Amino acid sequence: MARRIDVTGAGGVRLAAWEFGDPPKTDRTHGTPPAGTPPATGAGDPPGVLLLHGLMGRASHWAPTARWLSARHRAVALDQRGHGRSDKPPRASYTREAYVEDVEAALEQLGLGPAVLIGHAMGALTAWQLAAKRPDLVRGLIICDMRASALGSASQHTWTEWFRAWPAPFATLADVRKWFGEDDPWVERPNPARGEFYAEVMAESPDGWRPVFEPEQMLRSRETWVYDAHWEELAQVRCPTLVVRGLDGELGRAEAQEMVRVLPRGQYAEVADAGHLVHYDQPEAWRAAIEPFLNTLRDL
Repeated sequence: MARRIDVTGAGGVRLAAWEFGDPPKTDRTHGTPPAGTPPATGAGDPPGVLLLHGLMGRASHWAPTARWLSARHRAVALDQRGHGRSDKPPRASYTREAYVEDVEAALEQLGLGPAVLIGHAMGALTAWQLAAKRPDLVRGLIICDMRASALGSASQHTWTEWFRAWPAPFATLADVRKWFGEDDPWVERPNPARGEFYAEVMAESPDGWRPVFEPEQMLRSRETWVYDAHWEELAQVRCPTLVVRGLDGELGRAEAQEMVRVLPRGQYAEVADAGHLVHYDQPEAWRAAIEPFLNTLRDL
């Protein structure tokens, strides 16, 4: 089951939010609301969770996590602006402020707050920036493989060249899986999960398979955070926070542990045999890493 709920983000940008599992029944449940209508919330409702994908990701990447979460939570995944089924206006703002305001609006319109935010990469940065800005909306936070340090201009140049290297359009989805899972120069060893991850963000066009996002918008989004460090905002997060890294991910152990030290209520976990796509590489180990933390939040 995948149920879409439309919400309105900053500047009127239409965003698609998704429920991938039936929320747990409560004493207040009296049937299913019409498609596109957020259910009423209040005392007795299951705790809310909002899942935020990373750059180039989409809400469906969270589907397995959202399904097991839905046994005890109302779990919603958001296609952020420029991604998935959400709007991609060419002249819209792709700043940090716009992404954060989108999530703020989504939490309020969906009636999820105070919610647990679970973010991967760029989504994690958005999550902790919102937690610093609106502590009333966030009761817990999970940061998945996102650095707080500045990455610099060389990193942005590398990404620009990487997009240019894509052999798009791809003739078939099998070609997508092979290139991103094996042939991409960024791949050190075959990684089928990475190939599947990118296959999910492709759509068929008359000349082949192309990404559902605009690479230029991804670079515009990225340039609004890579030149700055984000330690100050991290220190302003007051809710319990779990920092999770893949053993072979982009967030190194030393930096992750420093993030935990800076966070007022930080905790640490790492997942073996996982790269940057922790939740996608090793879904069972990912669940084992975050479920105990989520259980502690239920007692707060």
